[in-house]
Amino acid sequence: MTILANDGIAASGISALKKAGFEVNTTHVAQEQLVKFINDNEIVGLLVRSATKVRKELIDQCPTLRLIGRGGVGMDNIDVDYAKQKGLHVINTPAASSESVAELVFAHLFGGVRYLYDANRNMPLEGDSNFKQLKKSYAAGSELRGKTIGVIGFGRIGRATAKIALGVGMKVIYFDPFLEKASIDLQFFDGRKTTFDFESLDKDLLLQEADFITLHVPAQKEYVIGKPELKVMKPGVGIVNAARGGVIDEVALVDALESGKVAFAGLDVFESEPKPEIKILMHPKISLTPHIGAATLEAQDRIGTELATQIIALLG
Repeated sequence: MTILANDGIAASGISALKKAGFEVNTTHVAQEQLVKFINDNEIVGLLVRSATKVRKELIDQCPTLRLIGRGGVGMDNIDVDYAKQKGLHVINTPAASSESVAELVFAHLFGGVRYLYDANRNMPLEGDSNFKQLKKSYAAGSELRGKTIGVIGFGRIGRATAKIALGVGMKVIYFDPFLEKASIDLQFFDGRKTTFDFESLDKDLLLQEADFITLHVPAQKEYVIGKPELKVMKPGVGIVNAARGGVIDEVALVDALESGKVAFAGLDVFESEPKPEIKILMHPKISLTPHIGAATLEAQDRIGTELATQIIALLG
C-alpha cells in the first residue's frame, strides 16, 4: 500500500511506515495533477499540510483512497465530513505542534515589546550611519512580566501558550465558548509541578483587560477580531495571530495600528494567504512570519510519528 505525503513528512514517519510495510511517496504533486497521480499510483493514503486541498471532487474521483491525513491541527483544507460519509478515515495531529506554535507566539511578543520587528529592518540599512538615533528610537521597550495576556481559544495550543506566559510571570485570562473551566499543570525541569485553575471570561471583558491578545481558534465564517472588538481593547495592546487567516479583520487591524490603538501585531497567517496584502507585508508595526507555527524540527518529527502510528493502526 502506498502513502503519498504530498506536502512532505518527517523521516521518523517515513521510517515507521516503511517498517510496517507501507510504501511512502514524497513527490509533491501540483493540485491540478493530483487526481491523476493518485489513481495512476493507486494511492491509499494522502497526507497533506495546509497547501494541498482535499475537496469533494478529488474524493469522488479517487476510489483507491482510504485515508486522508493532515500534518497539523486545522483541517479547513479538507472536506472532512464528506470524506467520512464516503467511508474514508480522516486523521490529524492535534497535539504534536502545540509547543512550537506557542513558542512562535512568544517570539512575536518578545519581538513586539522590544521593537525587534522594526530594528531588524532598519539596522542593516542604517546601523552604521544612524546608530545613536536608532538606539534612541528603540529605547522605550516594555516587559512582558507582570502584564496580562488574553488567550482567545483555550485548546491545546492556547493552553501551551498560557504555560509559557505563566513561566514568564504574566497573568493569564482566556475566553472559550466551549470550555467554561480549565486547569494547567506547569511542570519544571527538576520534576516539580504546580497547577493553575482558570475560568473563561466574557469575551468583551477579556478584550478590555488584556495587554496582549493571542488567538488560537479554527477557521471562522466571521471575524473573531474586527472593528467592534478593536474598539473595546486597551490603547497600546499587542495582538498575535498564529491560528488561521481570516479570524482578524486585517483592514480594521491596519487602521488600529495607524491610530495607535494597537501598538504592534504579530502575524503568522493571513486573510489572503499565500499572497498577503502589500499593506500588511510593508507595515512597520507588524511582525511577520510565513505560516511557520508548526515548522520546527521537533514538531515535524512528532507529527510524522503521530501520523504513522495512526495510519498503521487504521490500515496496517
